[in-house]
Amino acid sequence: MSERLRIELEKTKAEIARLRDRLAMGMPTIHKDLSLISLIPKWSGAETAAPLEEFLSSIEGAAKMGRWSQEDCVQLATLRLLDPAKAFYNANLDLHAADITWEGFKAAFRERFRDVRPDQFYFSKLQTAKHRKNEDPQEFADRCRGLAQKVMGRDSDPIPSGFTARMRSACA
Repeated sequence: MSERLRIELEKTKAEIARLRDRLAMGMPTIHKDLSLISLIPKWSGAETAAPLEEFLSSIEGAAKMGRWSQEDCVQLATLRLLDPAKAFYNANLDLHAADITWEGFKAAFRERFRDVRPDQFYFSKLQTAKHRKNEDPQEFADRCRGLAQKVMGRDSDPIPSGFTARMRSACA
């Protein structure tokens, strides 16, 4: 019994020394704010769901404010998934690996839930965009900008000459 107490006393002394060193260096103890989990919306991956990038950025924003680690982001994202996103996660064993990174997690979801509609689809929607009843002009402009970004936001796609002018006139 005295041997066990001696070992525990040594462990306690080592922990006190570690905490003293940390205080001497001015490194504050980092506390995670897990109450921000409630700000992260649930995400299903369905066509009617919010965009994946919106879901990921809400996690990253909450992580920054709450001082979450990359591992916390992965765990919290999995908690907020609904079908079919949850089904994809459950079926993909690589996402369950202990060494999965936040970047790897995001890459897998971006690949699976990428938008498969061609640029022409969004270009047509932009060309035929009409100001909706009860829509603020700024909301209409934002909607047009969003469609334009879906068409022009591809780094690998060359932008045809005169395209920017046509986009501006479509949003005007």
